[in-house]
Amino acid sequence: MRYIPPISEIMSKNIIALNRDDDLETAEILFKRHKIRHIPVVNGEIIIGMLSYSDLLRISFADAVFDNEEEVDTLVYNMFTIDQVMVKNVVTVSPTATVKDVAKILSEKEFHALPVVEDGSLVGIVTTTDLLKYLLKQL
Repeated sequence: MRYIPPISEIMSKNIIALNRDDDLETAEILFKRHKIRHIPVVNGEIIIGMLSYSDLLRISFADAVFDNEEEVDTLVYNMFTIDQVMVKNVVTVSPTATVKDVAKILSEKEFHALPVVEDGSLVGIVTTTDLLKYLLKQL
């Protein structure tokens, strides 16, 4: 029988997270600085939402229209809070979920990232990129 590892073996454990009181400019800085596309939103260690870079792009529709992109982003970002933009009913997985379990959820739900939660606390995040890297190592 083939070994299918738990997601804890491939998930990202160095979590970049936001609080609901952070602003969207801070979120954009984190997305760009860390070259990531998904950030869990937490209250302490409890996940309360998920913000994706595409969520920011969706609300900053004016980027393609105006020359002064930074001013427009600032204006648009000040109109919304993280709480208003984040996804609230987040699907999570346990660190013991298998790579296969996670791949199935990501493919069926068309998600690109899942927070990994143990005993109610956020312990990691697994993305489609993590899964692809794992699969490449297997070949």
